[in-house]
This record gives sequence, C-alpha cells and structure tokens, in this order.
Amino acid sequence: MVTGRIARWHEAGLIDAETRDRLVAYEEEHSRPFALWAVFGIGALAIGLGLVSLVAANWEEVPGQVRLAVHLALIAGAFAALLLREERLAAASPWAVEALVFVTAALGLTFFGHLGQVYQTSAPLWEPLAVWLALFGPLMLATGRGWPVAAALVGGAIWCAWEYHSALGGFLVRRTEEPAWPWLALMTALPVLFAPLGAALRSRSARADFWRRVEQCGLAYTIAGASIFAALASVGAFESEPGALDPASQLVRAAVALVAGALVAAARPTLSGRMAGGIIALAGLVTAVVFGANDVTVLAAALFMALWVGIAAAALVAGWRGVFQLAVGVIVLRLIVLSFELASDLLLSGFGLILSGVLVLGIAWAAWRVSRSFAPEAEAEG
Repeated sequence: MVTGRIARWHEAGLIDAETRDRLVAYEEEHSRPFALWAVFGIGALAIGLGLVSLVAANWEEVPGQVRLAVHLALIAGAFAALLLREERLAAASPWAVEALVFVTAALGLTFFGHLGQVYQTSAPLWEPLAVWLALFGPLMLATGRGWPVAAALVGGAIWCAWEYHSALGGFLVRRTEEPAWPWLALMTALPVLFAPLGAALRSRSARADFWRRVEQCGLAYTIAGASIFAALASVGAFESEPGALDPASQLVRAAVALVAGALVAAARPTLSGRMAGGIIALAGLVTAVVFGANDVTVLAAALFMALWVGIAAAALVAGWRGVFQLAVGVIVLRLIVLSFELASDLLLSGFGLILSGVLVLGIAWAAWRVSRSFAPEAEAEG
C-alpha cells in the first residue's frame, strides 16, 4: 500500500527515481506484518483466556497459601527480569520495559486484594493503596518509559488520596467528630505536585517521554479538579458539603495548585512550560473563588468557561492543536448545558425548545469558525 503510493508520487513527478528507490527500500526494511502479528496476538489471547478459565474454574480447590506463593513468585520473577534485563529489553523495545513495569505494578496491586481474600481481612482501601505506592512507586519512577506507567502511578496516588479523604471525612457523611478538613484537602491536592516533578526531570533524564506524561497527568488532574468544583457550584453542592468544600479547604487546594504552577514555569522556562504553569495557576484561582459562585448558575458557568478559555488561549500560544480543540469542545458543551439550565422553565413549551435549539446551533457554528480561524497549524511538544 505504501509502496504503491510512493510509485504514484514518482509518476506525478513529485519525487525522482532515486528518492523513490530509497523510500521503497526503507519501507520494506521497516515494514511490519500487522496481519501476522494480529494472528499471533489472537492466539496468545486465546491461550491466556484458557489459562484464566482453568484457574477460575478450580480457584477454590487451590489452597490459599499456594495461590499467594504463585502470586509472589510472579512478582519476584518480574522484578528479576527488570533488574537483570532492563537495559537489554530497552534496547530491543522501550515498550517491552514499559509493559513489564506495568504488569509488575498491577501484580503488586492485586496481591493485596488476593491477600485479603485468603485471610478474610479488611482495611480501608487507602491503606493497601498507600503501601502499594510505597513499594512499587519507586519502581515505576525509576523504570517507567511512557504513559501507561505514568497514568498508573499518578492515578494510583489520586485514588489513594481520595480514598483517604472518604475514609476520614467523606462526602455526604456526618461524623461525631469533626474531620480536619484542611488536612484532607491538602491530601487530595498533593497529586498536583506530579506536574512540577515531571517538568523538572523531563529535561534531565533519558526517559523524557515518561516525565512528560507524568507532568501532563498532574496538569490534567488540576484542570479536572477545578472543572468539577465549578460544576458542583452550579448545583449548590457547597451548601450540602460545608466541611469538605468549605472556603478553608478550597484555599488549601488553590495554594497547592498555585505553588505547582509556579514550579512548573520555573522548571521549564520555555513557552510551553510557562503556558502549562499558567494553566495550573489559573485552575488554582478558579478553585479558590468558586465557593462564591455556589448555586449561582451563570456565575459558576462563567468560572468554568473562563478556565477553559484560558486553557484554549494557552494552547493557542504554545501550539497545542489537540488541547485547543478539546478546550473549544468543552466550552461548547458547557454553553449547551447552560442554555438548557436557563431555559428549564420554557422547555415545557415549543417556543422554549425552539429557542434552545437555535442557541445550540449558533454556539456550534461559532465554535467551528473559531476552530478553523485560530487553531494552531501544528501541535508542538507539550
């Protein structure tokens, strides 16, 4: 398929014969038999599913200690492979190391559930998550190569932080003793600091792509948090959760985001780094002031859209085409939701439905024009 396209380029006079021959030789040397690999993959998947089915069918027949020993042996074998073969595997394919690290971390995480099942023990979920992060976090930080391990590491930290928050404070839970809400807010904000960690190490490590993904995960968490808080404000959630979402807690979360934004900008004093730090700082500002927009639909929506307008502007400056288009799409969706929120009293009438439909079409058309006119030509490295 590719060689046929190259031949057409030559026939159209776009490339000469020498260039054609070099391109064809390169494609033949680097071609991958995807159909054959797909067959191998299907066969391996069938074998794996068969083994899982056999184990599942006889799960209760296998003594718990034997199952735990096998589980530990798998973890130890994966650790040994990383310790002894990491460089050789990385030379062959960085994704081989990434896959092995991810599988090792997954085996470690599932071991705690397996342990609880065998010995019929229970504990707050944040405790095994914290132990898993302490044991396997250094492995992921030291050997991760791409986004799967970065997402597992940051996602695990976020999961642990919010499970801790839920166990000691929680939403929609009234306790006899008043939880230390600012402390819990600090715990949920700490994963934001993955952004400056990744920004600081991406230019100082041979695994730059991994640290870039870590930074992006921290950035995404900050944006998601500020967006969720703005959405909660639009439905009056700050009144129903006076402790978990009180001004002091919000200010703690905002302070961590502001510090993280400044650290990202300082660690990466490039245009891209400054824009990333600015987005994190803007999310922190929205987090700090969103309490005042509680149950004020228009104001809460304005804060939400101000955040995403800022993201779109930063993406425009930095040349992040995908981020710019995502921001435009989110703004359009929020405007559509807002149109229905404001027209809720009229939706029972045909006029209200027509008005909302026209507004939605107008917003979609305006966003399309903005995207065509102002989207960056090419996406730069984020």
